[in-house]
Amino acid sequence: MAEIKLLDCTLRDGGYINDWNFGEYTIREIMAKLVGSGVDYIEVGFLRDCEYETGKALFNNCAEIAQILPENRGNTKFTAMSLHNKYDIDKLEPYDGKTIDAVRVTFHDYDIDEGLAYIRKVKEKGYKVFINPINIMGYSDETILQILHKVNEIQPYAFSIVDTFGSMMKDDLLRIYSLVEHNLSKNIVIGLHLHENLALSYSLAQDFLNMKASDRECVIDASMLGMGRSPGNLCMELIMDYMNKYQSGHYDVNPVLDGIDDHIAQLKQIEPWGYNTAYSISAKYNLHRNYAEFLLDKGRLRAKQINQILGSIAQDKKTAYDESYIEGLYQDFQNRDIDDSGMLRMLQRQLAGRKCLVLAPGSSIVRETEKIEEYIRKEQPVVIAANFVPDSYQPDFVFCCNAVRLERILGSKGLPKLICTSNLLEMLPEKKLGEDKLLAVNYSDLHFGESGPSDNSVIMLLRLLRKLEVSGAVLAGFDGYRTNSAFGANYAANYMASQHTKGDEENRKIRGCMKQLAKHMDLMYLTESLYQIEEER
Repeated sequence: MAEIKLLDCTLRDGGYINDWNFGEYTIREIMAKLVGSGVDYIEVGFLRDCEYETGKALFNNCAEIAQILPENRGNTKFTAMSLHNKYDIDKLEPYDGKTIDAVRVTFHDYDIDEGLAYIRKVKEKGYKVFINPINIMGYSDETILQILHKVNEIQPYAFSIVDTFGSMMKDDLLRIYSLVEHNLSKNIVIGLHLHENLALSYSLAQDFLNMKASDRECVIDASMLGMGRSPGNLCMELIMDYMNKYQSGHYDVNPVLDGIDDHIAQLKQIEPWGYNTAYSISAKYNLHRNYAEFLLDKGRLRAKQINQILGSIAQDKKTAYDESYIEGLYQDFQNRDIDDSGMLRMLQRQLAGRKCLVLAPGSSIVRETEKIEEYIRKEQPVVIAANFVPDSYQPDFVFCCNAVRLERILGSKGLPKLICTSNLLEMLPEKKLGEDKLLAVNYSDLHFGESGPSDNSVIMLLRLLRKLEVSGAVLAGFDGYRTNSAFGANYAANYMASQHTKGDEENRKIRGCMKQLAKHMDLMYLTESLYQIEEER
């Protein structure tokens, strides 16, 4: 039976989590653990047009890689990955047997010929070459056959089935493997690279092993703990164990488990990878994962709404990520105009001549309860909470522009008057819409302002108050995002926290909006705020 080999891509694919900044000690330790486990290949990182930094798994040439390779390599071979348009082939030294053994080259469906020409040059320099076409699920059977014909002419070491967007199911794998198996030269290794969008990578790897021809050599990619750009990869420790049990594998899983405990598990604190519903939806439509990430980063959409937006992406936009395009779809989805003139007049009457206290969900409303309660007793303001119902205060209104927060708000006991933006209409009980307890206002009128678009709840609420000709507002709990805080520490309650909470960039945008609003309204901070501190400087 032909060999089945395992390739670890922790240092390369996992680098998307920490910007490849593992540190030299950790890089050496990970390689040592993997060599000790008997893994067949270690991918040490990317070859890139970059200035090499010690401790990063990004390299400008193979001489830099040679410095960090272990003296004892056992039977393990080493590879690096190169995107043909991100690394000048002239920088690649001729193979000398002292550094990496192979280069893995990727290309897109729109630059196939350029990628294949680059691969020829890599092979001419003496390296084994893996051909890794991006998103093989996006190719027609005819295109796959055309690529295989050209691959046979080049005669690389391996050709990989790469499920870039994690959309592959068993029937898809069987179809694509059959095409490759029957049309790829028998001396070329077949590789498999899976992602965890549908939580199927381990299952598909087993299916692959069961369907592969007995005389075909294969290489399966995996990473320690599945580390990789969310939602991650096949877990090396799992596939090693499976190989040992059912494929006469020779792997020692214990060093890998030690490496996970010592170096990998803690990196999940930077950005947790693993199954996520939004990434499963992107896989459902075979989309570039950045579309799901863009909508997740908004932090203001339910999964079903993400599903609706991703499902509307045009066929010719699926493979290459287009941020302006998805921003347009997001805005179209949110901007559901209604005639809110009657509701605005009602609100204007209720707020006329009153001071307004805006309660944001920052943790300071818990720390500074006495100050806030004293202000309420003394000034008798209209109290409006932004995107939440506070536990310690009784607001007159709750303003909501966020689908994620609305469900919890609607389930609150003693819910005060609710002001919702029009993007949330489908979630509201229709029989109450328009009554005094439930008011709807146009999302787009509040989202866009002189300082640019913002879907921050406090900014949108202040824009509403300005529209209602309220002369000023006092803010409490509008603390700002502190990036070095523990999870949930920015908020009055942990349920409000999200892994997609913004940091300095969001603070900068909000600060710009606040400066613009301050030109038209008197704004006072009752509790300490990063935005207040900046203005005082």
